[in-house]
Amino acid sequence: MAKAYANCAESGLDARLPRIETWASQFPKYTITIVDPEYNAICPKTGLPDFGTVTIQYEPDRKCIELKSFKMYMTAYRNVGIFYENAVNRMLRDLVRAVDPVWMTVTGEFNARGGIKTRIDVRHDRQK
Repeated sequence: MAKAYANCAESGLDARLPRIETWASQFPKYTITIVDPEYNAICPKTGLPDFGTVTIQYEPDRKCIELKSFKMYMTAYRNVGIFYENAVNRMLRDLVRAVDPVWMTVTGEFNARGGIKTRIDVRHDRQK
C-alpha cells in the first residue's frame, strides 16, 4: 500500500503560491482568528477535489497577516494536488515565515469522504 502513495506523498509541498503580505501590528498581546470556510485543493492520489474549513489563530508580534493576500494564497490551493496533512503543515510553515508570531495554530477540518471526516491541528511556538 505504501508504494501506491510514493509518487504523491510530497505533492504540493513546493508548489508556487502567492506571497502572503503583512502589515505592522500596533498592539501587544492579543489573538487573531482567521477562518476560511472555502478551502479546496486536489487529492494527489485520486484527482478529486477536497473541501474543508481552515482556521488560523495566532498572537502577532510585529506583523499581522494582510487578508487580501491571504485570500489569494488560500484560493491558489484549488489548483494544487496536496494531502490534507501536507496542506495544513505547509500553511503553518508559510504563515510563520511571513509574520513570525509569538505562537500560531492552524486547524484544517475537512469534509467527509467515504463517511470519514478528518481534522488536523498543527502548532508553532516561538523559541525563546
